[in-house]
Amino acid sequence: MNRDLDTFQRSLDGPVLTPGAPGYEEEVAVYNQSVAHHPALVVGAASPGDVSAAVRYARAQGLAVAVLNTGHGPSLGATDETLLITTRRMTDIVIDAERRTARVQAGVRFGPLVEETARHGLAPLAGSSPGVGVVGYTLGGGASPTLGRLYGWASDHVTAMDVVTADGETHHVSPDSEAELFGALLGGKSNFGVVTAMEFTLFPVARLYAGALFFAGEDARAVLEAYRRFTGSAPDAMSSGLALLNFPPLPSLPPFLQGKLALTVRVSFAGPPDEGERLVAPLRDAAPVLMDTVGEMPFSEFAAISMDPTDPAAAVEHFGLLDEMAPGTVDALLGTVGPGSGSSVNLVDIRHLGGAYAHPPATGNAVGARDAAYAFFGLTVVPPGEAVADHADSGRELVEALAPWLHSGKHPGFVGPADATVDGTRPVYEPGLYARLRALKAAYDPENMLRVNHNIPPEPPR
Repeated sequence: MNRDLDTFQRSLDGPVLTPGAPGYEEEVAVYNQSVAHHPALVVGAASPGDVSAAVRYARAQGLAVAVLNTGHGPSLGATDETLLITTRRMTDIVIDAERRTARVQAGVRFGPLVEETARHGLAPLAGSSPGVGVVGYTLGGGASPTLGRLYGWASDHVTAMDVVTADGETHHVSPDSEAELFGALLGGKSNFGVVTAMEFTLFPVARLYAGALFFAGEDARAVLEAYRRFTGSAPDAMSSGLALLNFPPLPSLPPFLQGKLALTVRVSFAGPPDEGERLVAPLRDAAPVLMDTVGEMPFSEFAAISMDPTDPAAAVEHFGLLDEMAPGTVDALLGTVGPGSGSSVNLVDIRHLGGAYAHPPATGNAVGARDAAYAFFGLTVVPPGEAVADHADSGRELVEALAPWLHSGKHPGFVGPADATVDGTRPVYEPGLYARLRALKAAYDPENMLRVNHNIPPEPPR
């Protein structure tokens, strides 16, 4: 194997790293450190050819294949029976302003992409953080907190992809070329191949009326009720989310947040600022506002809306979808994670769906549960030096408390390590779609090489 490995290394543009080698730990590092990667081999792909060669080598050596860019959306860790392909060196971006499209390689993150699109007065359906990888986010559906309710899932606006399948072959897929594979990737994620490039539509949005309102924890009921009413009548151009946050006592935080429970309501309105101000007024009037960052801003400052943390950390997450946000939902939230609850959950995030999220895609894909009204997750930060397993159940009580309002399905972009089993993944897809995906998996990856993910196993031979 060493002779084969030497030959393999010389054939690539990027590095090949084995456990203990300089740079190995840095190469497998992820944003969400609750999942650790310990692969037998890491290929730092610098080109599509590297990806193809890596998949072929893994097949020859009997290794599974896993893919990693930033590690914001973990599922399973790569083991010593896995070849891990990292894509962060593949960062080409091509903007076609006339066609309003972007073509990005697999390692592109939203920060650099938005810098490029903003020069043309255009915007992608970006996530909340500039550090999130564009391709992985979009393959999981892509729920944009800035423009999602106006334009829908990012996956619905993909026009073409280049993908390396389990045999090492490269396919250019689109609604007109291998349409079944194209649609399966959008929602089926890395089950069907390694996407090396993606093309998608951009939108003529240069400015937003957006930001966040901060409230004290003791006003949680008033704010939650106001947000429930707000989302009940919000136009599609208004995307929003609410978070309950248990802040640690860090001196870097404003004094009114140190060691306190607080709420934030994040809004993003793609319309006239005066109309946005009118829509947000009931939220501002719900309770005393501790901090107000809502105002007109260039789209290029989208990261200031959510202010996501940038430092990697280990965190346990539990996800779900809601059919509605009823008065009883508010009671359940407050009883589980509200003031005086003693909950260990550090963050509960609720995102308003509906609007264009509910629209069917123009071409078929694997993103379902489109009739859900809200998505939510609970997050517990694992303190340094403590085992993730010791906190694995933190947040389950939140899901259980919200059971009466839970949607029956799951969404591919709102699943975590707790869902990374066959039984945990199956509800992401309605039964007929799941059967078709298993049949397609059998055609493109019959040995299930691409299984270090929320796995869709191949249909068994008949």
